[in-house]
Amino acid sequence: MDGVGIHIDITGLEAALSLVSRLAGFDASALLTDIAALGESQTRRRIEEEKTAPDGSPWAANAEGTSILLRTGMHLRDSIASTSGSDFAEWGSSWEYAHVHQDGATIVPKNGDRLAFHVGGKFVRPTKSVIPARPFVGISDDNAGELRDLVSDYMGGLLQ
Repeated sequence: MDGVGIHIDITGLEAALSLVSRLAGFDASALLTDIAALGESQTRRRIEEEKTAPDGSPWAANAEGTSILLRTGMHLRDSIASTSGSDFAEWGSSWEYAHVHQDGATIVPKNGDRLAFHVGGKFVRPTKSVIPARPFVGISDDNAGELRDLVSDYMGGLLQ
């Protein structure tokens, strides 16, 4: 008898179904907590040690010649925090001036025609002060690799 036939080999199907069933009820909360904590740690490391933007560009030097974004070390670095939930991971700074460092700013006098402040031990009176952007929140290529490794390790342990 001539005809057409189909042969389906389901070898290994039970193992695949077992893996899929483990993922069906997956609760990402613990993984997202770890991702948020790693992002927070990476951001602190960028401020304390790396002194580069997430894209790898070095931060502009400051006028005082002190450690960039760490003159006192108590505001920006100490404001870095993270939070997470069942479907999100976030980290960043809630310090009211953090955006100035992230995005840069130009400060102009509110009253009068000049600013007045001390910088590097000198009293200065400029018409404006330009603070260059020194992005500290973001994901560099190295950060992305660390995050991928974290997720791979976590998922690998889940599927074993």
